[in-house]
Amino acid sequence: MSAQGAAAPLPADAGAAGETVITTVRLVLTRLVAGDASFIVRLVNDPDWIRYIGDRGVRTEEDARAYLERGPIAMYARHGFGLWRVARREDGLPVGMCGLIKRDTLPDVDVGFAFLPEYRRMGYAAEAATATMALASERYGLRRVVAIASPDNARSLRLLEKLGMISEGMTPGGDPDDPTLLYSRDLS
Repeated sequence: MSAQGAAAPLPADAGAAGETVITTVRLVLTRLVAGDASFIVRLVNDPDWIRYIGDRGVRTEEDARAYLERGPIAMYARHGFGLWRVARREDGLPVGMCGLIKRDTLPDVDVGFAFLPEYRRMGYAAEAATATMALASERYGLRRVVAIASPDNARSLRLLEKLGMISEGMTPGGDPDDPTLLYSRDLS
């Protein structure tokens, strides 16, 4: 089933990263697996990732496999969702990640996304995040989704607003030296 338009056949290797979660017109979102380690090293060391999300200390493929096991893969086991690998349908090339995160510091599930620099400004983030919001409601029964973003990350803030999310101001109890905005959207 496609979040946007009719589903078309996927390239044979498009779901190679893991179980397919959803397809859209141009993208396939799959569960991340240990085999995605080299992609993760590249993504989390992008200067914008480090600036807006933070340095995760992932420098090697071994670090990336540990990050995947402790993060997305553990979240799949606990909640049935997490961050997913976003790849182009046409060739299976990974371009970013997007998904749902249950953080201990937030009362609601958070939508998150990050894309490699060369695949930004192509509408991939909006397409993946729109599909993710649909899944939040339809598959996971969530009534409200939140998002956090740095106040100076203009691209992410525009996307959150495009998703129909409303700013609630700074995150409660946040770090005054590293302010973060909280956005939310009721899905019911």
